[in-house]
Amino acid sequence: MKARKVSALPERGLHRLCGAEPQCLEVNSNKERKADTMKTYILRPFDPVERQTPRAKSRPALGPRLGLPVQPTLFIGLDVHSDSIAVGLAPSGSAEVRAYGVIGGSHDDVLKLLKKLGAAHPGWLLKICYEAGPHGYPLCRCLRAHGYDCMIVAPSKVPRKPGDRVKTDRRDALQLARLYRAGELCAIYVPDPQDEAIRDLVRGRFLVCRQQHRARQQLKMFLLRHNIRYTGKTSWNPAHLRYLAQVKMPFPVQQIVFQEMLDVITEASARLERLEQEIARAVPVWRWYPVVQALMSLRGMALLHAATTIAELGDLNRFTHPSRLMSYLGLVPSEDTTGTDRRQGGITKMGNGPARRALIEAAWNYRTAPRISPHLRKRQEGLPKAVLEISWNAQRRLHHRFVHLTRVGRKKSQVAVTAVARELSGFVWAIARLVQPLPPKRTTDPALTPTSLAAVSSRHSSPRGIRRR
Repeated sequence: MKARKVSALPERGLHRLCGAEPQCLEVNSNKERKADTMKTYILRPFDPVERQTPRAKSRPALGPRLGLPVQPTLFIGLDVHSDSIAVGLAPSGSAEVRAYGVIGGSHDDVLKLLKKLGAAHPGWLLKICYEAGPHGYPLCRCLRAHGYDCMIVAPSKVPRKPGDRVKTDRRDALQLARLYRAGELCAIYVPDPQDEAIRDLVRGRFLVCRQQHRARQQLKMFLLRHNIRYTGKTSWNPAHLRYLAQVKMPFPVQQIVFQEMLDVITEASARLERLEQEIARAVPVWRWYPVVQALMSLRGMALLHAATTIAELGDLNRFTHPSRLMSYLGLVPSEDTTGTDRRQGGITKMGNGPARRALIEAAWNYRTAPRISPHLRKRQEGLPKAVLEISWNAQRRLHHRFVHLTRVGRKKSQVAVTAVARELSGFVWAIARLVQPLPPKRTTDPALTPTSLAAVSSRHSSPRGIRRR
């Protein structure tokens, strides 16, 4: 038998308005629940509302803990493009969001805008944000150098409505300002210009490596289409290159195509060698070289992989726990849980791709039994004892983890190596927090010194064969 709900309106002298009915409060006693009797509904006692008198003088808003007046803030969202920037404004203390308009795309135009807004809102704090994109960090560095609070937003972390099918520059700027005021945006790490230079060098090597791999695949497919097969075991070694030098195509035009493909591979190999030499020369004078040298104590983390990891991740002290670093790298499994059903899929791949790739490549070295090879012992010379202990514990832990996951009927090698890379990032985090980088200083290395704009313009504007003094 169902209990009848009693309305609170008649007892309070009120009438139903537009069919609205207040919810009834359901209270069950232990005795009634044990006796399995029907539930009873009682009403919450009515408390008369006292009439509030307006305050004589409004007090300023105080801070949550310090008790200090909160400074009014104007949140500015910028939708940055090459030649234009859409601006949205969201003042604190209200739900108002208004569009300012469109300005030019240069840094001077943004500084003029902030100067106007500062004059129109005296005493207000200006906070600027824009999404990360192909324009990079120069705008953020410029605004911070002028004393403004600027934040670069991760586009993949911006909340978006699934049903919102209209996207314009004006709406994007208003949405950034609104979410910035609500505290729903996730900022990205802005590296130092010197750190960005090393990162560009490492990424440039990866681009050349990918071009070389693609050119090799194209040449192999070209020869296979003409039924020319290499019978050796290993490709692209000196014996394979000597074999390619003796290949002769049936027609002269085909021989020209073959030679052009081979020249692309030879040129990419030479570029790759030059970039690797430049990395070996630039990293030792980098301020993060002590951290890179400490990471080289890990198995599989030579100079290239250690430099890639630090150049992409930057300061690892901003991660308070290794699980946060694993999540940032995209090495944690995806999950779709509803109620009691829990489903886990592949890794999220939501973080830094080059750093994740470097860790996975290094994780393949933990398939074999733990040992300290002569090359690894040479890299570990002069390092602190705590770093060496973490390195040895990583070898033991990660090898047993790989063996446990690749038993008969369990995980594939690729899945196991990804799990090992996830735990390897934890050991990287532990070592990076033990070693401090060198203090920032002005480097004398010409490869890491910013080139003056006048020298660049004169070098590119002068005709070939004419030297400017």
